[in-house]
Amino acid sequence: MNTTLHFRRRLLGTALLVVATLAAPHAIAQSDWPTKPIRFVVPFAPGGTSEIVARAVAAELTKQLGQTVYVENKPGGAGTVAMADVAKSPPDGYTMILGHVGTLAVNPYMLANQPYDVNKDFVPVTLLAKVPNVFVIHPDVPAKDFAEFVAYAKKNPGKLNYGSAGNGSAGHLAMEYLKLVTGMDIAHIPYKGTGPQLTDLLAGRTQASSAGLPALAPHIKSGKLRAIAVGTPQRVAQMPDVPTVAEMGYKDFETSQWYGILVPAGTPPALVKRLQEESAKALRSPAVTERFAGDGAVAGGGPSSEFAAFIAREQAIWSDIVRRAHIHSD
Repeated sequence: MNTTLHFRRRLLGTALLVVATLAAPHAIAQSDWPTKPIRFVVPFAPGGTSEIVARAVAAELTKQLGQTVYVENKPGGAGTVAMADVAKSPPDGYTMILGHVGTLAVNPYMLANQPYDVNKDFVPVTLLAKVPNVFVIHPDVPAKDFAEFVAYAKKNPGKLNYGSAGNGSAGHLAMEYLKLVTGMDIAHIPYKGTGPQLTDLLAGRTQASSAGLPALAPHIKSGKLRAIAVGTPQRVAQMPDVPTVAEMGYKDFETSQWYGILVPAGTPPALVKRLQEESAKALRSPAVTERFAGDGAVAGGGPSSEFAAFIAREQAIWSDIVRRAHIHSD
């Protein structure tokens, strides 16, 4: 009897040792993380608000973690190229992506047959920022303000073009929503990023756009673009004379750009929590605080569950707008 009991105890001890040995590298890997550079994927071309937010946070994370957090711009397919890449990446904490309203709340309802499921193949880490959407026109457009622009567009249906950072981008959504409530008929020209579309807008090849304040502010200040409205519920401090769309008679109209970090599904919860905590710390840094204040951005930094709930609410809102405005990918 004693021999049998002794054998069982030895067998149990051996099994526990095997489990501990197998688990040890994973535990050590998590406790030592990061031991190499971290890839931060931005699903758009350089020059837009998404890159501005990502680089500001990446710079602080690099200081805090002791490893380089580098931004990789990967445009294409309304953000699906980058999202598909990250979805297939190892869930080891060394690849993350900047998610936003288009890739997370609109594409699931605008695009058919995405090669991933945004709600199953990714883990939300934290919301980084909400940024005011600004509606701008080229100075050559014969309109001094929002009301005059709407009136001019209605008198000239189909003759004006607006550019966006691409199908499903925040600017595309904002302009289509504006068209829906105002009844304007303006053609959409998608680009592969805010930078390229601003090049054509500044040259007068397109007449209007909507984008985040960080990307547009220098051109508004220089007079190369005319701000006619903001999509936030209240006016923004950086442009107190620019009205909201809501106060121009379109009650409850609201659009803003928002950005957050996601990682591949299967990433250990401990790493998700660590990354969320480090991101929250980065958002509180003087450099990011000053940059966001100048851009009118509201910092996030909350837990993963909070960001997941936020995404779910945005999906409910934008799925309805996509249907009503007949927003499509072409």
